[in-house]
Amino acid sequence: MTERPTPVYLDAQTAEILARCYRGQAKRDVIARAVRLLAAADGHLDPSGRIKTGRETRRSPQ
Repeated sequence: MTERPTPVYLDAQTAEILARCYRGQAKRDVIARAVRLLAAADGHLDPSGRIKTGRETRRSPQ
């Protein structure tokens, strides 16, 4: 049996950004794109968009 996904609640500012800047687009799709962009920017995805595994995910100390 598949569990229902846990709902994610947005703060007021994020909800306003979605409503004003992405009017007419599905919120779920906009948030999915945002998470993929963030993961790529943080170095968690390889160039093909797959999640890095093992040693690839280790980041150098900042």
